[in-house]
Amino acid sequence: MFGRVLGTTLAQVVRSIAYVLLPTSFISLLAWATAGSATGNTGDPLRAALWIWLAAHQVPFSLALPPAHIAGYLSYLPLGAVIFPILAIRSGLSRTIDRLDHDSSLVPLARTLFAVQYTLIAMLLSYFSSTTAVKPVWYLAPLFVLPITLITSATVGRRLTFAQAALYSSRAIALLLGIASIIFGISIFTNLHTVRTITTVLQPGIVGGVLLLLLNILYIPNAVVATLGYFSGTGFAVGSGTLVAPWSFHLNSIPAFPLLGALPTSKSLLSLFGIAVVILTGALLASWTIDLNTKILVQSQVICAIICAVIGFAGSGALLTDAMSAVGVSPWKFTLSITAELSIGAFLALYLPRLVKR
Repeated sequence: MFGRVLGTTLAQVVRSIAYVLLPTSFISLLAWATAGSATGNTGDPLRAALWIWLAAHQVPFSLALPPAHIAGYLSYLPLGAVIFPILAIRSGLSRTIDRLDHDSSLVPLARTLFAVQYTLIAMLLSYFSSTTAVKPVWYLAPLFVLPITLITSATVGRRLTFAQAALYSSRAIALLLGIASIIFGISIFTNLHTVRTITTVLQPGIVGGVLLLLLNILYIPNAVVATLGYFSGTGFAVGSGTLVAPWSFHLNSIPAFPLLGALPTSKSLLSLFGIAVVILTGALLASWTIDLNTKILVQSQVICAIICAVIGFAGSGALLTDAMSAVGVSPWKFTLSITAELSIGAFLALYLPRLVKR
């Protein structure tokens, strides 16, 4: 029985990887053929396709930047790219469950084996795709790939039930991210001229323009996290020693990336009103859970803190050079500010009516 599950999951793991890797290889070959190459080695675009596949799983890279082989690090990767492996994993695991005739006794084992095999293959691809200039940090692959696979597998087939606290806390964070998305969209449209200017300076061409557009779309979730960090009061960085926040504005030269056209140009104390939105969300969370019991509310607050920590970690990192070694929100500041403001809102929702009555 174990051999049957092992063989079935391995076949579907390979299939899930191919679902993302093959289109990525085609795009990489097309870009390579359009841009040209000094070596003419077709192994270069195939290796680049592996790097793109690993980047979609948030695996960081250690770099030796040419021509002087300056040390660099790339961990600020597009969060939007995670959707592609998630869809492929869901498809592969769904087919696995079908092959096992939906046997409920085998599904937990299938989920575990699928996640383990997928992670092991990701580690091997990380290790064997390394070059002297670009080295995926293969030993960190399990830290990113395994949670993505396990969480995705829990949503396939007979879904695992989530506690009420997890349900309400995820709703609260989703509400905040949704509001941040709307604000970021408004900022993009109000600064559309700057975005166009940056795009014109890059002169990406037709193929390059399409790839640049796709890259910008995939980086939108990173920008949304930074927007939430900005309006929660902690701000975000766009390079080492920089801070973009409502109460402080210190910014050096920035990369020529169109999404950065939406950056604020100075301090804006009026944006601190965003803290009130987070506090109101905390009060809303309390109103959802107060009819249950206080324990659910406390659990919701703890889960909110965990979700914020994950989002903060994913929405931060290094971008190639030492000058861009800090990009995005500060994970601990982001987590602390959101958690504290949600807690204040919950406290006010619980005790302010009692004080008014007294």
